[in-house]
Amino acid sequence: MKLNAGILTSKLKESKDFYTQVLNFGVTFENDFYLLMHTPGHQAELAFLLPHHPTQQPLFQQPFEGKGVYLTIEVEDVDHLYRKLREKGVDIKIPLRDEPWGDRHFAIQDPNGIGIDLVRYSPPQD
Repeated sequence: MKLNAGILTSKLKESKDFYTQVLNFGVTFENDFYLLMHTPGHQAELAFLLPHHPTQQPLFQQPFEGKGVYLTIEVEDVDHLYRKLREKGVDIKIPLRDEPWGDRHFAIQDPNGIGIDLVRYSPPQD
């Protein structure tokens, strides 16, 4: 089984620009109403679909309204990515921090209002 999450949004160009320029995603497929992107290394995909498109069934018509969704992206070197994104001027919503349960992470937000938690998982320290 493979999971591919999709977001209904009118911001296809903004989403493409953000995910390619900020997070180095690639484009798997694109047309005038649908954008499928992949993480570096092709381990996961994320889709964007124009709302109210006549080719889609009613279930896939209503736009995402910017709340109630987040993505977690696990990275090997969260400190390096944090520095790199700050140098690019990306708005950091939650600064780099260590959690008692072992995560080291920070968060940004995409053009659709989706929070993105960038994390390096590690076992908790005693």
